[in-house]
Amino acid sequence: MVDKPSTRKGAPNVRVTAPKIAVPKVGAPKITVPKVAVPKATAPRKSAPPAIQPTSRFDSSRMRERLVEYARLARMDRPVGALLLLWPTWWALWLAARDFPPISTLIIFTVGVWLMRSAGCVINDFADRKLDPEVKRTRGRPLAAGTVSTREAIAVFVTLIVLAFLLVLLTNKLTIELSLIGAFLAITYPFMKRYTYLPQVYLGCAFGWSIPMAFAAVKGGDWKQFVAVLPLCALLFLANVIFSTVYDTEYAMVDRDDDLRVGAKSTAILFGDADVPIIGVLMVTFLGAMLLVAQRGHLHWPYFAGLGVAAALFAYQIWTIRTRDRDACFAAFRNNNWVGLAIWVGIVLSYALK
Repeated sequence: MVDKPSTRKGAPNVRVTAPKIAVPKVGAPKITVPKVAVPKATAPRKSAPPAIQPTSRFDSSRMRERLVEYARLARMDRPVGALLLLWPTWWALWLAARDFPPISTLIIFTVGVWLMRSAGCVINDFADRKLDPEVKRTRGRPLAAGTVSTREAIAVFVTLIVLAFLLVLLTNKLTIELSLIGAFLAITYPFMKRYTYLPQVYLGCAFGWSIPMAFAAVKGGDWKQFVAVLPLCALLFLANVIFSTVYDTEYAMVDRDDDLRVGAKSTAILFGDADVPIIGVLMVTFLGAMLLVAQRGHLHWPYFAGLGVAAALFAYQIWTIRTRDRDACFAAFRNNNWVGLAIWVGIVLSYALK
């Protein structure tokens, strides 16, 4: 407030001073922010890598599981099929040698039979991988059930074929050349049921090809000797084709209804209601051919005794399959193992006791 002097006349010159009033200054309130301790940023500490536990290079339990499935794929748990291939091979070895064959040749052909039969089973399941799930008896096979892949099956087949061929390389040139035909027959057989009603006959050729190979292994070193035994070799081969047709037709009778449904072909379907009589005729034809083998092979009474046992077993089979029951037909098929054994024992004893 400004002090002004009085201008009125006669009035004393009085200066009036207005009192000063202290006005507090008003401003924004002072806000105190509490200080928060912020930790200094530091680089993350590198932790030590976890200790690597030593492990084995492969899982042994997993490997064991796969090997079991591969063995099932190759039917190594069912030796009857291999024995049905082995007996005619042994017939040929003993007939070619006219006595006990060379031990090395016997071992090569015995192991080779098991390998080739296993390879045949693998390629058969590969060819039928879409049909087997539709058939009651085969839907549990590894490929059909999906426990083995097609790639694994091919690898197993190639491995078995290669091992068998390596064995053949231990024989002579003629046997090696014949083995190529045998491999072709084994590979193509499984596909025959799609094109012909006679796959059992083709199987007889595939299974029986070990016969000329056995004669070649024993006699192939001398071409003249091999040519001399060719009639006996051919007769035994044809007899075995008949024998294979007999037991594989019995086997096909087990699956006849399923084969008709899925479109597969077999002699069991071809023969129809005449299957049992036709099998009987084939059995008699086989026994007649084996009698001619006795003449060519200079066999004696033990062989004829073995052939008599085989005839009795055939009679039992005919009686067994008369009802065409699945289980009965399968039992008759398995019984042929004893037929092959009886004939082989007869051949062995015939030469041993001459």
